[in-house]
Amino acid sequence: MRTPRKVAVVAHQRKTLGGGLDELRRLVTDEGVDDLLWYEVPKSKKAPKQVRKAVKEKPDLLIVWGGDGMVQRTLDALAGAKGGSRIPVGIIPAGTANLLATNLGIPGDVAGAVQTAFHGRRHRLDLGVLNGEHFAVMAGIGFDGAMIHDADGELKDRMGKMAYVWTGLRHLDDAAPKAKIKVDGTDWFSDEATCVLVGNVSMITGGITAFDDAKPDDGWLDVGVATARGATQWARTMGRMAVGRSEESPFVHMTRARRIDVKLQEPLTYELDGGSRDKVKKIRVEVAPAAVKVCVPRQRSDS
Repeated sequence: MRTPRKVAVVAHQRKTLGGGLDELRRLVTDEGVDDLLWYEVPKSKKAPKQVRKAVKEKPDLLIVWGGDGMVQRTLDALAGAKGGSRIPVGIIPAGTANLLATNLGIPGDVAGAVQTAFHGRRHRLDLGVLNGEHFAVMAGIGFDGAMIHDADGELKDRMGKMAYVWTGLRHLDDAAPKAKIKVDGTDWFSDEATCVLVGNVSMITGGITAFDDAKPDDGWLDVGVATARGATQWARTMGRMAVGRSEESPFVHMTRARRIDVKLQEPLTYELDGGSRDKVKKIRVEVAPAAVKVCVPRQRSDS
């Protein structure tokens, strides 16, 4: 594999890791890059515009610095841009949870992540598409969406991962509206639900495996519906997820699908890869197979 000569960096200014963006710049330059395109944004919402500008320059590699929200908006922009799906993406996990990087085995330090970006394997990943917007990790509505919504912003910046614990505790007794769910056009679930999760990877916050069989390159999305109410039932559910298979919990229903349609009795907040979105009563989620190319660590069989 030849060394990328033109590299674009899209970086979240407020995210920190190791020696920061100065270290990133030095390490990228050390790789012998001829043309370095550098874009910084104050928040992840500003990333798509810069990504589209970068795509027009046809870089050999696009590096994204930030958390899951920053990565999600970058991949969404790439998947929707002409020629974007051909550009490999290197992830520098400078966020709070960094779930995509963790699931892919990308190192948590700047040097290791840069090494993976330049010399790792270019691997095609599926994306989920919820109401037209791509995500790489998972989407959730109900308990999960409310927890993410409350943790977003200053609280997450101040408390890190503990922000999710704090806000999660506040929503243990939330109402469970009636949900009707179809998978691939077939009626699958109709009952009260506290949370609906659609996953592209297996591991969620805290290192818990929510979707035991999920793989981001198999052309499927995994679906989980939780009916747990209150601290006791949620504790049993999370305990089962931590030590066994999620589907073994009496408060969890699971399946796999390529398209999921959810209709709720009342509007609820939803989230994509840790980023909060507005309340809705309907969501449609579909898989976009092999939608983007991401740099992952090489395996022994690759050498």
